[in-house]
Amino acid sequence: MASLTQTAILTRKIVRYGIYLIIFLIVGRVVLGLLIGVAQNLFPAPPPSPTIAFGKLPSLPFPTNKDIPSLTYTIQTPDGQMPSVATKDWLSQAKVYYMPSERPDLLDLDNTKSLASNMGFSSNQNEITPTIYQFTNPSNPSSIQINIVNQTFSIGYNLNSDSSPLSARPPAAGDAAGTAKNFLNSSIGLPDDLSGPVTQEYLKVQNKQLVSALSLSDANLTKINLFRKDYDDLPAVTQQPGTANVWFIISGDTDQGKQIIGAQYYYYPVDTTQFSTYPLITSDQALKNLQSGQGFVANLGQNQNGKITIRRIYLAYFDPQSPTQFYQPVAVFEGDNGFVAYVPAVTSTYYGQ
Repeated sequence: MASLTQTAILTRKIVRYGIYLIIFLIVGRVVLGLLIGVAQNLFPAPPPSPTIAFGKLPSLPFPTNKDIPSLTYTIQTPDGQMPSVATKDWLSQAKVYYMPSERPDLLDLDNTKSLASNMGFSSNQNEITPTIYQFTNPSNPSSIQINIVNQTFSIGYNLNSDSSPLSARPPAAGDAAGTAKNFLNSSIGLPDDLSGPVTQEYLKVQNKQLVSALSLSDANLTKINLFRKDYDDLPAVTQQPGTANVWFIISGDTDQGKQIIGAQYYYYPVDTTQFSTYPLITSDQALKNLQSGQGFVANLGQNQNGKITIRRIYLAYFDPQSPTQFYQPVAVFEGDNGFVAYVPAVTSTYYGQ
């Protein structure tokens, strides 16, 4: 009996201390995980060195600034500070993506004729330049100009010859966006990354010009901008702030041939499988570069006196309006009265001549 009692006591001790050990291991693992997490937050591991696989990059395809007065800048961000890596609102490096270009082909013109016909335009072409051809609509005063190499295009409608599309109530933004996307889907195809913000502007005709309308009820037409999606949580910005490289002006006419009054499709694909990381300048250096005239003033706004108050500074990708080799990051400066400027964000050492 004594032996059985001792055995039972020993068994209970083993079970009890076993439970204690299991609890200790579970709690220890949780505590260790928390400590590691805190340590990683306080002392994060540095990112791997930039790969710089593309070598020196070509300059960003910024237009030349014209009629810009001498500018002085005052920084008045919400917190009064410049963004930085330390506050995690700036990056020390970013990806640069390869943008493949189309090569001329003997079948380019034939393929473009088929595309124009699929869009509702005559296959009879008029050569504007060796790479740009114009096609007309057989039923209304509408025409399209297509680049036969990369299939970028623009559409125009002569409202002076036929103003009937202005008589119908213009579509709401969602309906206009649907018309634009359906047009692309049924013709050239809607690119996967053309899934960013969709913005609208209501337009009216005034003195034979299209101007902004205050509301849908005051408008004749609806303009839709289709922006490229964010890459690595950085938005796309364009040469004309607020205007996408792909846009459509839509009427409320029930005749499909009269619905698209204007359009621009300047889209160049990004190859997400081919990228390399490059070091970025600090926001302070970006400001110095802007002050020294090394940036592009995309919109001076109502700042003809040259005194610019900057309210926001952030990183973005510049979505080009013309073919280029790489999709590159820029520093964006936004200020009062519509001011917007861009500065190349990659360290200047890695730009070619």
